[in-house]
Amino acid sequence: MAEMRLIVTGAGGRMGRTLVKAIAESKDFTLAGALEDARSPLIGWDAGHLAGIGENGVKLSGDIAPLLANADGIVDFTAPAASLEYAARAAATGKVHVIGTTGMSAGDDGKVAEAAKGAVIVKSGNMSLGVNLLAALTKRVAKTLDQIYDIEILEMHHNQKVDAPSGTALLLGRAAAEGRQIDLNQRSVRSRDGHTGAREPGDIGFATLRGGSVVGEHTVMFAGPAERIELTHKAEDRMIFARGALHAALWAKKQKPGLYSMMDVLGLKDF
Repeated sequence: MAEMRLIVTGAGGRMGRTLVKAIAESKDFTLAGALEDARSPLIGWDAGHLAGIGENGVKLSGDIAPLLANADGIVDFTAPAASLEYAARAAATGKVHVIGTTGMSAGDDGKVAEAAKGAVIVKSGNMSLGVNLLAALTKRVAKTLDQIYDIEILEMHHNQKVDAPSGTALLLGRAAAEGRQIDLNQRSVRSRDGHTGAREPGDIGFATLRGGSVVGEHTVMFAGPAERIELTHKAEDRMIFARGALHAALWAKKQKPGLYSMMDVLGLKDF
């Protein structure tokens, strides 16, 4: 089988560099292009050099258009506005688009769904196998336990992360809400300060920590009378997200246009 040719967006950033390295380490993929914001001082730099794997001859570009002709898909961990542009490009050219970008609004999600009518798009707040298994377990536990068990989600990331709660925390929150058959938007509590009153039964609480170089830690707590169940995932290396994204890209290559999640990719949709 021919290698899948991928464009890595945000190739000068931490996840972008990790993706470039992951592609180089895999026999299933080849790097078809490395993209950065056109204003970035890294434009023209060698992607392999930035990723610490030695020069590979792929220079960072600020224009995706000429790269698409020689690519099968886009792997994208950037920012909402950029991801929406890439989704539209994927739809116009019939390319696979794997989106690991977090911090999207409901309106942004609607635009991604629209683009998925013309492209195979896999979008997830976290591409890790372990995190998506945690989400499946969260849904099952939330469905099994009634509202006597309060649900709280605690997450911590490095001090450069710009969105909160994290995309993974929201992924877990949605899984818990689905298990309880409630609307997360109506029942989530994002902050507590001052005299807040007693906790409302059925709410799903979020707590956010930022500091140091933490890759990502998430705990879902089910706090009941005299006992507490905790489901925890700790990410130690960004490579787990890169490998998951590549797994998703290979899976997506065989699918019909539509919007998918890592639950679809991993067969956990009905767990």
